[in-house]
Amino acid sequence: MANNTPLDNLSGPGKALKAEAPDAAELAGLVRTCKARLTDARNTALALESRFDLAYNAAHALCLAALRAKGFRASNRYIVFQLLPHTLGLGPEVWRLLDLCHNKRNLGEYEGLLEIDLRLVLDLIDATQKVADALNAPT
Repeated sequence: MANNTPLDNLSGPGKALKAEAPDAAELAGLVRTCKARLTDARNTALALESRFDLAYNAAHALCLAALRAKGFRASNRYIVFQLLPHTLGLGPEVWRLLDLCHNKRNLGEYEGLLEIDLRLVLDLIDATQKVADALNAPT
């Protein structure tokens, strides 16, 4: 019996992941948009909500790129954060913060309750940078 990876185990009909060959142009585009968003998220002249949105979307793009590089596509947006231990070897200190930000983003998007502060935005920017660093790290 072959040893399946955690990503393989989550892949298949009705499961959270679908196997799909990586696409170099897609990966490059995700990384490019992340760099622009992360740079803008650090701009203190912008509203805190804008900085949060920029950093969150940069993090999502990078986490999606990491998953796509492994040959999978997610059926749900949030799972790309929870899979960071398997895609980039990042621990709970990163993925739990990104998951928290995902939940806060959803409350803001769907219920108009975006409750954030400067500390959270700075932590989000830092976590996003850790994802960027891990994605650029040699394998």
